[in-house]
Amino acid sequence: QVQLVESGGGLVQPGGSLRLSCAASGSINSIGAMGWFRQNPGKPRESVAIIISGGIRNYAESVKGRFTISRDNAKNTVYLQMNSLKPEDTAVYYCYANSNSMGSWGQGTQVTVSS
Repeated sequence: QVQLVESGGGLVQPGGSLRLSCAASGSINSIGAMGWFRQNPGKPRESVAIIISGGIRNYAESVKGRFTISRDNAKNTVYLQMNSLKPEDTAVYYCYANSNSMGSWGQGTQVTVSS
């Protein structure tokens, strides 16, 4: 089993930047894909960015060119650099990891984009 702890959320003005971090512990040697999802009340959780073994990345259309996902295997950490933030990026952001075909989620971190 994998445990995930996110950090880095907060309040930022439109056009600003934030970097989210997600530290993994537990059965980390078997982790394949890692990524970030986000969710607003009453709406389904949506994929934001995924990075898989080998460094292949996939992004939601709404964040392409603004967000960058990266992974530091030595630190067992995945990052989400968010630039040019928009009010519609406001959500709770969740870290995700897939290990041995089982998914694990972090507790979530709030990102609020507002002036």
